[in-house]
Amino acid sequence: MTTRSDTRWIEDSSELLTVAEMYAADAGAAARGVPTLDLMERAGAAIAEALQARWPDGRVLVLCGPGNNGGDGFVVARLLHETGRDVTLALLGETGRLAGDAAANAERWTGELGQPVHSLGVGLLDAADIVVDALFGAGLARSVEGVAREVIDAINETGAPCLAVDVPSGVHGDTGAVMGAAPRAGLTVTFFRRKPGHLLYPGRGLCGDVRVADIGIPEAVLDEIAPRQFHNQPDLWRDSFPALAADGHKYSRGHAVVAGGADLTGAARLASHAALRAGAGLVSIASPTAAVATYRAGRPSIMVRETPDLSAFADAIGDPRVRGVLVGPGNGVTADTRERTLAALKTDAACVIDADAITAFADEGDALFAAVRARTAATVLTPHSGEFDRLFGGESSVSGRLDSARDAAAQAGAVVVLKGADTVIAAPDGRAAINDNAPPTLATAGSGDVLAGFILGLLTQGMPGFEGASAGVWLHGAAAAVFGPGLIADDIADQLPAVLRALGDEAG
Repeated sequence: MTTRSDTRWIEDSSELLTVAEMYAADAGAAARGVPTLDLMERAGAAIAEALQARWPDGRVLVLCGPGNNGGDGFVVARLLHETGRDVTLALLGETGRLAGDAAANAERWTGELGQPVHSLGVGLLDAADIVVDALFGAGLARSVEGVAREVIDAINETGAPCLAVDVPSGVHGDTGAVMGAAPRAGLTVTFFRRKPGHLLYPGRGLCGDVRVADIGIPEAVLDEIAPRQFHNQPDLWRDSFPALAADGHKYSRGHAVVAGGADLTGAARLASHAALRAGAGLVSIASPTAAVATYRAGRPSIMVRETPDLSAFADAIGDPRVRGVLVGPGNGVTADTRERTLAALKTDAACVIDADAITAFADEGDALFAAVRARTAATVLTPHSGEFDRLFGGESSVSGRLDSARDAAAQAGAVVVLKGADTVIAAPDGRAAINDNAPPTLATAGSGDVLAGFILGLLTQGMPGFEGASAGVWLHGAAAAVFGPGLIADDIADQLPAVLRALGDEAG
């Protein structure tokens, strides 16, 4: 017998399932007549196939835990053994304490094949070239301790190639948190759909390449589960992405206004250029008197309007042709910034609140949230972790970034973009997206201003808040990836045309 070579790999799904939702998917499959033992067999076959493709030679050590993850491991060991691979299997616990499908597959290994089960221990690593980590699943509720911790630490110390089953043991599937310790895998094979922990750090950094196997769970279970978290990719927001009309004009594409600061003028200039590149019909910087000459010396495609006081700023953004307003970049943490933000929120235009406009409300969050809730137009808040902490009181170490962003969006009544290497976009209605296409080159001054401008440009053209913010975050990462090494913030927006062309080509 050989390992299966017909596993269907799921490449493009956007839904992410929490641990509880994955349990519900398994139960939904069983309710539709799919035997759970068959699901485990297909899972093991997919893992064995992926291992054979990645590491076709070498001795394999399969580490099995006491639950269904361990049951998958027994299937992997059996199928690899039947192909002639040198396989050693180690179990955390005793075979007599296994239950259900895991017990059935343990009997196939020991009874049908007559193969030994070793007790888990560090010494077994000496005789292994590749490790299959099937110790713990994504729903682990306590820290990894004892011999399991010793073995995981030894895997990381030796750098042994590792394939993780579902998630690296110790990584929580919902948060990406490491529960004490987790191995660094080169490849992770999961089933039906990814989990948030595959995309959230630190778990994401331990998963290596993630492959999703179709193990026979009917797609119809997704309708019952109705997941509310997604992998941020174009299919999530493509239907609402702006399309140019043959008879359109600059005002039909929308007029965006960026509140300019008096001193740190580069931030507003970066954001304005980004909004134009993202498709706004025209962009104006509302400038304090002292900075007008500086702004007018910039790109000629960006208009500048002198707004010496709050009344002039309110007039500038009160024009009904203004469909988007950005406040915050380079504005200063001042009472004037607070007042400009509240003035923007009184308009019917979509609003992006970023940087200093967020920190300016660190002690007055309720005033900001009340102003947001009083309006019907889209509002997007774009904090990095420090700004998030100041406005919302910090991320929860227990619930993680996904739930923290969701709670903040519900509290504020706005879409919240919690920025980082694993940016989370959350809507007040509970929808959330996790982004994973941002290259590390984006860790450069001004890149957040460009992101705010991208989102502004998309909202100005009429995209809804959640979709526009998600699209802006994805485009930001994609544009940076096009440029590559040496990126500075000035470069990002100029890569956007190539990204948009490719996006259009994919859509047909």
